[in-house]
Amino acid sequence: MAEKILKRMLTRREAALAFGVAPGTLANWMSCGVGPRAYKVRGKKILYRLEDLEIFFQAVPIQTADSITV
Repeated sequence: MAEKILKRMLTRREAALAFGVAPGTLANWMSCGVGPRAYKVRGKKILYRLEDLEIFFQAVPIQTADSITV
């Protein structure tokens, strides 16, 4: 059962690649207590559930010059 759960989780590097941020950004967010929920597995390895990543990145819109309406 634990293997099934772990298969649905991403490493910090995989999460960063999937969502277009640097792995260091995810690490910084985690140390500041912001960002997507992360799980420490086996005392050291940081993993992210895909569902948590999707919720976080959908809830935090990025404002660009193109998205600003005057």
